Amino acid sequence: MSRQSTGIPELDECLGGGLIPGTLTVVVGSTGIGKTQLGVHYAHAGFEHDARSGVFFDMSARGDGQSHADYALRMKAWTLAQADPEQKPDLPTFFDPATEYGDLLHVLNYQGRRVSKRDLDWDAWHHWQGQLNEKLQTAIGFLYGNLTRGCRRVVIDGIEPVDVPGESIQFNLFEYVYHQVLRKDPMWVARDFFRQDFRKQETAAEAHHYDPRQVGCLLLQTAKESMLDDLISKPLDEGDLLAGANTVIYMGKVIEGKRIGRAIYIPKHRGSAVAEEIIPYRIDDGGLRLEV
Repeated sequence: MSRQSTGIPELDECLGGGLIPGTLTVVVGSTGIGKTQLGVHYAHAGFEHDARSGVFFDMSARGDGQSHADYALRMKAWTLAQADPEQKPDLPTFFDPATEYGDLLHVLNYQGRRVSKRDLDWDAWHHWQGQLNEKLQTAIGFLYGNLTRGCRRVVIDGIEPVDVPGESIQFNLFEYVYHQVLRKDPMWVARDFFRQDFRKQETAAEAHHYDPRQVGCLLLQTAKESMLDDLISKPLDEGDLLAGANTVIYMGKVIEGKRIGRAIYIPKHRGSAVAEEIIPYRIDDGGLRLEV
């Protein structure tokens, strides 16, 4: 099976040629370490390798999101089309060629809201769940629509650190879209999406069939730890996401003499040889530059 380029040739070489389609890659690092820039490199590489860019599914509870549009414009001169999180898909015209699904969906868009059950009272937690259920149709439509148009790269961003992943609204949403949309047979996705209107759209859905085994997912997870040594010292099986991922990439700060730098380490990459060293990198207007 051909690999998916990360959009950074030096990182591809460290990964034995790139990422494996049909698998989950989790990138872990603190705020501001460069995870979103890596996501932009990966999504933009779809233009060259898939003839279609990747898309961004932003689950941040911050009102301003993760700045994907700003980074894409600065790094790649790429203007992202942002989907409206309040606009539900129009089912009768969903497959029309003129229908636009967007490149970026900031699905939650609730500024300052906590995302963990233990931080919320009963009413607030159930209000979150109700809001999330209302967003599912929009989320499925955004992802499924782009996949039917040839998208094979999905960047999921905005996962905030929590003590118990199962109590996080964001983790629950990720589990749903990953298993019930990205990894599911597209005809079953269509059934879930169109529901009572599925029979009307069945022929069109069959005509827009795709292979979910070709879809790569890059999940960007914010960590409490900022130093790379602290990330490396944690048990790799800590948390369901890292245990279930095919590839894990740590991004953190390192001490270089009298200054603080940044470096990448790859503790896990199933099915491939992987570089064992810590790889320094820097960030400029063009994105990540690995110093190998």
